[in-house]
Amino acid sequence: MTITLSELNACGSAAFVEQLRGIYEHSPWIPERAAAQRPFASVIALKQALQAEVSRATPDEQLGLIRAHPELAGKAAIAGQLTAESTHEQAKSGLNLCSAEEFAALQKLNADYNAKFGFPFILAVKGADGKGLTRQTVIATFNRRLKNQRADEMAECLRQIHRIAEMRINDLLGVQLEFGPTVMAWSEVLAQWSDDEDGLTCAYMTEAHRKTAAQLSDWMRAAGMEVQIDAVGNVVGRYLSDAPGAKTLITGSHYDTVRNGGKYDGRLGILLPISIINHLHKQGEKLPFHVEVVGFAEEEGVRFRSTFLGSNAITGRFDTKLLDALDANDISMRSALEAAGHDIAAIPAIARKAENVLAFVEVHIEQGPVLLERGLPLGVVTAIAGSSRYLVELRGLASHAGTTPMSMRKDAAAAAAEIVLLVEQRCGQAEALVGTVGQLQVPGGSVNVIPGACKLSLDIRAADDSVRQAAVQDVLDGIAAICARRQIEFSLEKMVEASAAPCAPWLMQQFGDAVQRSGLQRFDLLSGAGHDAMAMTALTDVAMLFTRCGNGGISHNPLETMTADDADLAAQVLLDFLRRFQAKPR
Repeated sequence: MTITLSELNACGSAAFVEQLRGIYEHSPWIPERAAAQRPFASVIALKQALQAEVSRATPDEQLGLIRAHPELAGKAAIAGQLTAESTHEQAKSGLNLCSAEEFAALQKLNADYNAKFGFPFILAVKGADGKGLTRQTVIATFNRRLKNQRADEMAECLRQIHRIAEMRINDLLGVQLEFGPTVMAWSEVLAQWSDDEDGLTCAYMTEAHRKTAAQLSDWMRAAGMEVQIDAVGNVVGRYLSDAPGAKTLITGSHYDTVRNGGKYDGRLGILLPISIINHLHKQGEKLPFHVEVVGFAEEEGVRFRSTFLGSNAITGRFDTKLLDALDANDISMRSALEAAGHDIAAIPAIARKAENVLAFVEVHIEQGPVLLERGLPLGVVTAIAGSSRYLVELRGLASHAGTTPMSMRKDAAAAAAEIVLLVEQRCGQAEALVGTVGQLQVPGGSVNVIPGACKLSLDIRAADDSVRQAAVQDVLDGIAAICARRQIEFSLEKMVEASAAPCAPWLMQQFGDAVQRSGLQRFDLLSGAGHDAMAMTALTDVAMLFTRCGNGGISHNPLETMTADDADLAAQVLLDFLRRFQAKPR
């Protein structure tokens, strides 16, 4: 039996609590405290109010809430003592159908987890898309989280409880997600095409890349768009307006991935607007401007170490020298494009004219934990941090590990280790400044040979360009000093030098207004990761909307995740933004 939000708002406090009694397991104090905040303008406002009461609760009350939940396939399940909600949820993942081995594994995990943390393991077993996690996924998640620290695990349990409550509220109020499940399902379809058998890798102009482009084209066409794949591989869908002299609002993101990446990075920003255009098309609704959805062909730089190829082509800044760049197999970019059937000579024609473009907006997962830790599904991006990336090669002297005295060594790996610590120390000195050595190699290394060579990457980012540049200079000076002291030769190759990209306040305001109309509070945050929006600032004003990233905010990783509810909410906000969009005043 379902109830409406209007009925919840209108009923007495006791009836309100009774209706929501099963939302948070055996914890009626949560709706009791939230009841006074009625009326709730939207379902998301109700969810946020209940979550806020949990956040305001004492640590003992939060611990009591966690302990009110049953173990997965535990004693309560065996005895038939679960609530109706928990019974249904555990059955959704087939936990009532465990094999003897699976059951034994879960019993041991339950015991080990409770012994370590003092509370039961909580997992929203219906999963990110509400369809239910497999038993294998449940057990793998159990094993992974058993390694966490207690404070982190307590916070994660509360987040999982909120996810359980969110889905229970959906069931109670008969909420049907219009966009989220489609976006999640499409993400799974795209994830089947990979350059690697294990994990998701989609590098520029590989077979997986071309299959992904073809699928995006099909979905765009079905959504009522005019579609083309341009000369650099961008997949472009145009939803045309009937308005005379209409200009174009561009949205989109990239469909390539890092090696062994996640399903939503970049791709969310393509799939979500396709689902919105599909909705408009089915209703016969046109906008007073053209909408161009772009699946940018390359942003990550995995194959040819060249980022923003797709967006730079659209802004007219594609560097044709990159066509001679070689991949690890000595295949040039030019050859890869020609093999895929692209016309190199047509690349300059991809560039858009600024006078025809209203703005560029990009929806993206946060790729960090800020929204997650604040319990917020969405955030408005203020700026994208600038980035400096280098490849560093160190050349020492390979010699025998047993016969070369420590004082006489020219150890390239030891120099690299000192550089890693230098980056960590220097980039820890300012807020919104980060430095990373993400690649570290000892070519031809051997256990009994002092490393004669080492290669490492350097990535320094900051919201303030002057802060970043100062850090870069200090690190480069430090590398020179370390190498001089250790008698190591070194060389530097600059891969990326991207200035910080502020988002346009007039677009941020419109995104913020749409967020607040959804029932959420507006929250602004910086993007530490680079995005196609950075490149698009060369053409037009830009803005970004972030969605919450689960599993601790991890991204560029198979554990990258988000929920259908958050995707749906982002779609509703973007749709509202489009319907109410006002061009920049002249």
